[in-house]
Amino acid sequence: MNTYPKIPYMCVAFFFAFVLTCLGQEVKLDRANKKYEDLAFIDASEIYLDLAESGYRSEDLFRKLGNIYYFNAKYVDAANWYRELFSLTENLDPIYYLRYSQSLKAIGDEGLSIYWFNTYIEKNGTVDETYGNAIDYLKIIEENSGRYTMQTAKINSTGVDFGASFHEKKLVFASTQDVTKTGKRLSPWDGLSYLDLFESAMGKDGSLQAPTKLKGDVNTKYHESSAVFTADGKTMYFTRNNITPSKNKRKQEVQHLKIYRAKLKNGKWTDVEDLSINGDDYSNAHPVLSPKEDKMYFVSDRPGALGFTDVYTVTIGPNGILGQPKNLGPKINTKGRESFPFLTPDNELYFSSDGHYGLGGYDIFYIKIKEDGSFGNLLNVGKPLNSSFDDLAFAIMGDKGYISSNRPGGLGHDDIYSFIETEKIKDVLKSRIFGVVTDKETKEPLKNSSITLYDERDQVFVELNTNEKGYYDSEVDINTSYIVKAEKDKYESKDAYSQKGQKEREHNFELDKNVIDIKAGDDIAKLFNVIIYFDLDKSNIRPDAALELEKIVSVMKLHPTINIDVRSHTDSRADDMYNMDLSERRAKSTIDYLITRGISKTRLTSKGYGESQLVNHCSNGVHCTKAEHQLNRRSEFIVEFKN
Repeated sequence: MNTYPKIPYMCVAFFFAFVLTCLGQEVKLDRANKKYEDLAFIDASEIYLDLAESGYRSEDLFRKLGNIYYFNAKYVDAANWYRELFSLTENLDPIYYLRYSQSLKAIGDEGLSIYWFNTYIEKNGTVDETYGNAIDYLKIIEENSGRYTMQTAKINSTGVDFGASFHEKKLVFASTQDVTKTGKRLSPWDGLSYLDLFESAMGKDGSLQAPTKLKGDVNTKYHESSAVFTADGKTMYFTRNNITPSKNKRKQEVQHLKIYRAKLKNGKWTDVEDLSINGDDYSNAHPVLSPKEDKMYFVSDRPGALGFTDVYTVTIGPNGILGQPKNLGPKINTKGRESFPFLTPDNELYFSSDGHYGLGGYDIFYIKIKEDGSFGNLLNVGKPLNSSFDDLAFAIMGDKGYISSNRPGGLGHDDIYSFIETEKIKDVLKSRIFGVVTDKETKEPLKNSSITLYDERDQVFVELNTNEKGYYDSEVDINTSYIVKAEKDKYESKDAYSQKGQKEREHNFELDKNVIDIKAGDDIAKLFNVIIYFDLDKSNIRPDAALELEKIVSVMKLHPTINIDVRSHTDSRADDMYNMDLSERRAKSTIDYLITRGISKTRLTSKGYGESQLVNHCSNGVHCTKAEHQLNRRSEFIVEFKN
């Protein structure tokens, strides 16, 4: 048994793995924008915009306007109102820094967008790190380790043995072993026999019988390897090297790899066919068929590859004609080497790579090909299949499979190992985003709320609705940050930044009503947080009260069927008759102000209540603070509808 490291033999042992490099190298917030013409509804956005256009400024006003346009993807307006907001104060929830940044990014102001995003990160106490810094690779690999038991296959020789595929209860592989002992021609590169394709019968217990060469015209004086078979067992695709004479006679001939197709006739492989995707200036190798056999995946260093060798796919027509090869892209292919693809019946792609982070050399990786052709998360299959040496040519049928490796302890330069999978691979790069959406005032769950997740490219990742309990749950990529937006008809929308690198990400939302259900007897002051304070013993309208009264003006202008009964109240610091008179004067001052703002006198009534309806304990003779007394100096605006 060979017990020494075999790294120096790599370009020899896995010729077909390395010859490519050794030799050749709109449903957003439209509902919330609906104009509710019914008298029972008020669209709050109209009120806020009317206030702003009248020249009034407040943090609450600009925050609400910015949100309205932001959630409707009107980023020019959103950026304008958020700019106004930050001109008043920067003491805001960090989410507003993010919303302003995203609005600026959407309108092309990258410089300011970066500034405000960095400020958001600073304010929020999060660090948006790269994958390599955010994830401990070795811990990730460890989570999928220990799922296999493995041992050296008994078919190995002292030469090179690698690759495995299944054909009619037989294992087919490549080997330099010369079982005929007839003085076979040796490779001038390594002094070993050229690679041929062999088959070994598999017993029910997984044992392998003595190997024999495939019969027919497949094995030649060149290298053959990497066979794959159609489900009916009658067609084989395999790899063979070819010689391209050099135009310069002083240079050696150039060797490339090609994929061939052969037919099984009377127990022999014949009608060997050079495929149309091959070329004399690049290599194709290691074919594998999709479950429906309508595609072939293979490896190539053809022009346009992302790295030294990439995994490609090509369609196979009903008549066997091949389409144009397509690179599988950067999620699979790197600037390094990808090789030996294998597909399971469930469209799970395994391949080897030295470009993705692994344990050393070539590692075996897993990725799920989804029905729409997109990919799941790329996962390292872990130990013991992967080691610090080169691990290649994964193949599995059921829970039993084979890999090839040049790790120490094998019989030859490179050996085949059998394994049993004891546990399915876990997608350790998945994460959960979940939470509950509730009414902020009532705390009741809001079912059928819309939840939208946006990825780091601002693309919609998923859209879903909350259940009966207001709950939502979505599986996401642990390595991606998301914006989570919660929307509900008649409510203000909210969003949250979901930081990558966390297994569990909980985001709960309490939504404020935006379109208000209003009825006779409601106090508009409570609905719109209108607070009218009067100075002690005074009835004039203060400047801060004027801004509050503009909310009432806007409501009445936008909804001409609403009448208002103004009810004025005082505190208890004077005799009862004086306070009753004072409250009448305050009610009249309020009415007069509304009339000066264009509201018809016929729509307004008023009454003073003095100190007869205090809101706290501050009655006659009770000691209270100034602030407590001021709470009683208030006005109410009671809704009455016209007949």
